[in-house]
Amino acid sequence: MDKKSLRQKAKAERQKLTQEKIEDKSLAIANQLLRMDIWDKLYYHLFLTIEEQKEINTEYILQILAGKDKEIVISKCEFATLGMTHFLLTDNTKIKKNSYNVPEPVDGLEVPDAKIDVVFVPLLAYDKQGNRVGYGKGFYDNFLSKCKPETIKIGLSFFPPEEKIDDVSDNDVKLDFCVTPDGVICF
Repeated sequence: MDKKSLRQKAKAERQKLTQEKIEDKSLAIANQLLRMDIWDKLYYHLFLTIEEQKEINTEYILQILAGKDKEIVISKCEFATLGMTHFLLTDNTKIKKNSYNVPEPVDGLEVPDAKIDVVFVPLLAYDKQGNRVGYGKGFYDNFLSKCKPETIKIGLSFFPPEEKIDDVSDNDVKLDFCVTPDGVICF
């Protein structure tokens, strides 16, 4: 299936989820993450939930990271360049939703791409080869291509993988893992 069709399908599947199901599945994903061998790193990049898109509630992961005393990095989208600027999440970080309802830091201590050890990647769909479909702007592919080669890329999804994404491009950055409520898939 192509990316456009997969986007539509995934958005429709998400819309069927109740808030209670989203919370249950989000907690199950966080619990699956605890079983992974990724907790010896320092800098973890996490996306903040777009509630209007019925995304995974990343608050559970945020609590795990804080409890393990990790450096939590969040981003602000730069729409002119389709790039992202990363900031350390601290007690003083002010969060504001942009025009797409994406919660972002207003400002703060900037963190370079090369410092980030683990990235929790948002997605709409993904396939059995580790390719992902996002919202289509390329923010995460641009960001992930600038990370160091050993950076661990972990997709988070409520749903199992698709068989194959037909229109993968050379600019698409593959995932290393995808975590669902039912388990961890390694690519």
